[in-house]
Order: sequence, then C-alpha cells, then structure tokens
Amino acid sequence: MNQQIKPPAATLPEKRKVSSGIKALDRLLGNLFIGDNVLWYEEAGSFSSAFCLSFIGETLRAKKPLIYVTFDRSPKNLVSFLGPLAESQNLTILDCFSNGKGDRSDVFDKFYQKDGALWPYQVVKINEPADAQQVGEAMYGLHGHMSGQVHFIIDSLTGMQALWGEDRVLDFYIRTCPRLYELDTIAYWLIEKGAHSAKLKANINKVAQVVIDLSVRRDTSSLKIIKAEKRHSKHINEPHTFTCEESGITFESPKSPDERFDLGTRIKAIRSKQGLSQKQLADLTGVTPSTISQVEKNLIYPSLPALFRIAESLSVDPGALFTTGNPATGTILFPAAHKKTMPLTGNARNFAEAQRLVPPDSELPLEMSLLKIPPGRQLSSHFFSRKGKEVGYLLSGQLEMRSNGRTYTIAAGDTIVLTEDTPDRWHNKGENAAELLWLVLPPIG
Repeated sequence: MNQQIKPPAATLPEKRKVSSGIKALDRLLGNLFIGDNVLWYEEAGSFSSAFCLSFIGETLRAKKPLIYVTFDRSPKNLVSFLGPLAESQNLTILDCFSNGKGDRSDVFDKFYQKDGALWPYQVVKINEPADAQQVGEAMYGLHGHMSGQVHFIIDSLTGMQALWGEDRVLDFYIRTCPRLYELDTIAYWLIEKGAHSAKLKANINKVAQVVIDLSVRRDTSSLKIIKAEKRHSKHINEPHTFTCEESGITFESPKSPDERFDLGTRIKAIRSKQGLSQKQLADLTGVTPSTISQVEKNLIYPSLPALFRIAESLSVDPGALFTTGNPATGTILFPAAHKKTMPLTGNARNFAEAQRLVPPDSELPLEMSLLKIPPGRQLSSHFFSRKGKEVGYLLSGQLEMRSNGRTYTIAAGDTIVLTEDTPDRWHNKGENAAELLWLVLPPIG
C-alpha cells in the first residue's frame, strides 16, 4: 500500500528583534522588531530626544546603517545633538531643514562649505523638501545603496506639516510606513502632541505598529504604550514614570500591591455608600461614565482638577480619597464650619442649595443634609437620585410637594417619609426660604 507523505507545514519566519537601547522599555513593549514603525507622541520636556539617542546609539554600536531625516534641526545642530555618535560612518543625515524651515539661508549653507571628505558621516541636502515625492525618493534611494537592516529616525511629522500641510503629511505617512515595513527597516517617527488634528492622529495610529505617548505632569515624566501590535505586552495604556539623567533613561520600579494606594477602590466605596451610580457621579463631575469606570479600576488616574471635582461631587475633602478606613469614625462633633456643599440632581441644582451635615466617610449608616429652597422657586425634580428610604423635617417656611400624582402642602414642623415614591416637584410658594432637614437611609440588603 502506498503511503502518502504530507509536505511539512509552512512556518512563518521568526521576527527579528531590535533593541530600543533601553532594556526596561524593551520589556514593557515585548520587544521591538524589524518592520516596526514606532510613533512617538512628544511634548515639551518629555525627553523624546533621550529615547532617540538610546536607539541611535544601539544601532550604531551594532554597526547598522541609520538614516536621520531632519525637518526640525539643521545639520550642524543635529551633529551637536548626536555628539560622539556623529563620528560613525554608518550615519546618514537627510537634510530637509536647510531648504525647508531654514528658508535657504546662507547661515545654514555655511555648514556645507567644510570639506565633505572630513565628515565621517554622510549628509544629503534635499533641494525641494516641500516636495513630498522628492523626500520619499531620497529616502528609498539611500536605502537602496545600503546593506543590512536600515534604521530610520524621521524628525518630525510636525516639521513636515509646516511644509506640506496636514493632508500631504497623512498621505506620505500612510504610503511610506507599509513600504518601510516591506523593506525590513525599523523607523522612529516623532510628532508633537498638540500640533495636529484628531483625524490625523487617529489615522496614523492605525498604520503604526507601535504607538508611544510621552507626558510631563507636575515635573514627573511618564511613558504610556498606546499600541504594540502582534506582541503580548501587559502594559498597554499604563503610565510608567521615568527619570532622565546623564546615565540615560531609568524607569521607576512598580510598587508592590502593599505599597500602592488603591485610589479607585476608595472612590468607589464612597460613591457606593451614597447610592450614586457611576453615571450619576460622572454627570456631577462633568466626565463620561467610562472615565469614572476606568478611574475606579485604576486603569487611569484623574488629573488634579478632575480629582478635586470628584471630591466635590462626593462632598468630601480631597484628602479623604487617599485615606483608608473612615477618618470620621469615633468623631462626635462635626463643626458647622466643616459643612460641605452637596451636589443636587436635575434642575434642583439650579434652584436649591444643600449642605452635608455629616461627612460620608463617617460611621453613620445614613446621609444627613440641610436643604434650602428660596421663595418662589419651583423644582421639577427631586433633590437626589439615591436608593433607600428618605425622611424630611421642615424646619421653617412652607412647601408644596407633588408625588405620585398627589399634591401635599407642608408646613414648618411637618415630617415627610418616602419609602417608595419619589417626588417630581417641589414648590416654595411662601415669601421666605424653606429649610429642610433631610435624611437618606441606605437600602437594606
């Protein structure tokens, strides 16, 4: 009997790893690979140049050819920036600056008056850098005369846009990235965060294999991996703080769970105790429910203004969000000066005032607030969107309340008990402000 022999299954070639020159970044990314287009979003003071220098140093030490395409630096400035790295014969500078943003000034042409034979590196000046096609042809032409894995730094898309406009930048990028991928190169593309439209950023993010965001907040530098295609990185969208010194980039070691304060869980605990949904807290704070959800899961960290708005919406001091347990436990006196304004729902927030009498992080299993409705004001909704029984006591003035189709007249000294129905209208027909002492009991079970 003849036995049919099956041919071996085709196997994909193994991807060739490339180092960024920073071991910690390689681990966070799950490595760089030949074919990657790496998009770096930078802002002032974010040390993008240090990440580029590490990559350039690693490339030239490995004796790989590197092409630095510069729109924003003159060749003299770039050579000064590179320092000893500029002494490599594997470096080629593609000068799109001198005849571009340099306006063909004689100041920049003086660089070329030096004897070119003395340069260890190669410098190629583009005659018409405003012509995107000429720039592309120069890049591919240089690549064609080089052997081995060619690395690129394109500095920057923002400089390109100053010459070409946004549409041509986008067209050049979406055409060039796939070609560089097929040519087995790896390219760093730099872009200023605030200088481009959301449309451009969304489109270039789709094409890139790796997208990295660099930020500086309150003198702290952080890196966030937005995209790392076809690799198993566990660090997508996590901020990683780092420092930049003479020794290079150093990432801070992640804190252990015991050392890391769980801000998200603290916010969720205070919100839940008040019976607020994520959507209700989001409406009060002025963000989306998705943002509150991500904050409570510690996927993102709110900015300082957002943190203050969250605390204000929860009627707590911002410091209460960073304490464990109940700071107010055991307290028997809450001074009047410590009362907090309490956010109301619906149009009540425009026509009434509320102060929380007992902080929500106290040990009391209820909320107590003082409500004031000015004379002549009518509220077309209830004060709160809480779940649980409510009890009110009218301290002064008079009110008209409508609930479940019935209208009730309430005088000073009257008590209101709500177990199921929620009022849909409050009206102060009197000449004086009405003051209500209001209690909300948490739901049972």
